[in-house]
Amino acid sequence: MKGKKILVTGGTGQVARPVAESLAEGNDVWCLGRFGTPGIEWELNRRSITTWHWDMDDLSGDALKGLPEDFTHVIHSAVRRGEDGDFNATAEVNSVAAGRLMAHTRTAESFLYVSTGALYARQTLDHKYTETDPVDGVADWLPAYPVGKIAAEGAVRAFAQVLGLPTTIARLNIVYGPGGYGGVPMLYFKRMLAGEPIPVPLSGQNWCSLLHTDDLVAQVPALWRAATAPARVVNWGGDQPVGITDCVRHMEALTGVEAKLVPSEVTRETYQFDPTLRRELTGPCRVAWRDGIRRTLETLHPEHVRR
Repeated sequence: MKGKKILVTGGTGQVARPVAESLAEGNDVWCLGRFGTPGIEWELNRRSITTWHWDMDDLSGDALKGLPEDFTHVIHSAVRRGEDGDFNATAEVNSVAAGRLMAHTRTAESFLYVSTGALYARQTLDHKYTETDPVDGVADWLPAYPVGKIAAEGAVRAFAQVLGLPTTIARLNIVYGPGGYGGVPMLYFKRMLAGEPIPVPLSGQNWCSLLHTDDLVAQVPALWRAATAPARVVNWGGDQPVGITDCVRHMEALTGVEAKLVPSEVTRETYQFDPTLRRELTGPCRVAWRDGIRRTLETLHPEHVRR
């Protein structure tokens, strides 16, 4: 993509920051956020990214006042996750922020909303979830999070249709890679380094569809091109099914660091996607998960990787 004016929210995070930095080469990229981490705003500015201070919790109509409206493409990745357990605030902040953002950028060619696979109604551990599977918004590890995403999806669907704004709702799986903190696999590796237990199901293992940052960045333009009004929903994950236990054992083999897997009734549930629709829209992924995990470890924890 060249010569576009692109708006990115959540641009300091694991998902949207590499997208913003990649698209800044040849496009006019703006990032909205609070920029609370020292130095982060300077780092984005150094990459020729324009920053704009925006707090999702500000529900007033003035939160976006003064921000240009002539963006050609938008990726909305910012989220109130609901760590405080306030379901009502999580639903309201996420849905109102999405609606105001879409209204502000109603003339855009395409709007991409980053949702989550955590909103699906839980089925078997190895079930391949499709876009038409039922949702229920139950997640023991962060209860308010999927509820906020369901509420925001509703707002995004409404505004896409009312405004005639071509929109893609991409339900994201687990993103990982050498940027930021590395994603969920690296959180597990930090637990391994600390000797902390890693809860796993009493029987079988959790499955997911890991998506490497390189593939995520490459697929964003295709998801914009796929946008429609009413909004199009697509599962956004990798091509390969990945068992979480298999992933942890792979890191164990690469580093020699022991993983203390503890069977438990409560684990960090993950979801494996059927990649059929996404592959039709974006083409296949390029990074195999085992190679991606190795490359991520070599970047973030090189001292632990066996040579």
